[in-house]
Amino acid sequence: MIKSMTGYGKAETAVAGKKITVEIRSLNSKQLDLSVKVPGLYRGLEYEIRNCVAKVMQRGKVDVFISYETDASSGSAAINGTLFGEYYRQIERIASEQGIGWDTQTIAAAIPAILRLPEVVQNENTSLSEEEQSAVAETVRQALDHIEQFRLQEGDTLIRDLLRRVDKIRALKEEVTPYEQARTEQIKARIRENIESAGIPVDSNRLEQEMIFYIEKLDITEEKVRLENHCRYFHEVAASEDGVGRKLGFIAQEMGREINTLGSKANDAAIQKLVVQMKDELEKIKEQVLNLL
Repeated sequence: MIKSMTGYGKAETAVAGKKITVEIRSLNSKQLDLSVKVPGLYRGLEYEIRNCVAKVMQRGKVDVFISYETDASSGSAAINGTLFGEYYRQIERIASEQGIGWDTQTIAAAIPAILRLPEVVQNENTSLSEEEQSAVAETVRQALDHIEQFRLQEGDTLIRDLLRRVDKIRALKEEVTPYEQARTEQIKARIRENIESAGIPVDSNRLEQEMIFYIEKLDITEEKVRLENHCRYFHEVAASEDGVGRKLGFIAQEMGREINTLGSKANDAAIQKLVVQMKDELEKIKEQVLNLL
């Protein structure tokens, strides 16, 4: 299945008087750029978490956020007074700057919010039980499952749009055909008119040979055939392989070469217009392919 590199997954687990939350966000990137932010209590699990995430995500800019909230009613919980006071002063200052009244009602609403901020309510027990370690690992796996489902859905949407644009390029290529014969006759007529207007005596047989040679150089049959093959191969790769983002990007580059050559040989306004439309579709394909894993 084709996946997008863009995704979001979140999972929560309650264990030993705590609520553990794991959030994973990913964006497109050429390599795996993994950032893991964990509370100090879980620092010893970071290596295991990184390995688990890397095996699943493979590529992309991935940010992992792990936090926990401790139930203040738990006997092992303690409030970090220094940190609480710092948050309180910052909120009071911001409220003053924004013209928000710092009355009893506002303070009463702010206190529960401060208690939910990272590290304000802490567990006095600095060692992790096996149960809590397992809970963290399982929550990470659940968040990975969620982001994988998200990326599969995004990937399906992306690939359907890409294939539609590839088919549009194929259709535009077919529209070129009716203009080719007319273009040849126009080129011959223009050459004859230029020679006649110059008043230069010319051998008819030699002129015909030179025109044939010139028109052969402008023939776009090979470009059309190769472009058709690239479009067909794009479909085949999209339908039969996983992790196709880079490969489809290379195929799109080859399609671009043929379209550019076709345009340089066109020598016809109608064909050039079709080439511009092909290029427009191709640029959108290249942009979207960057989001595929």
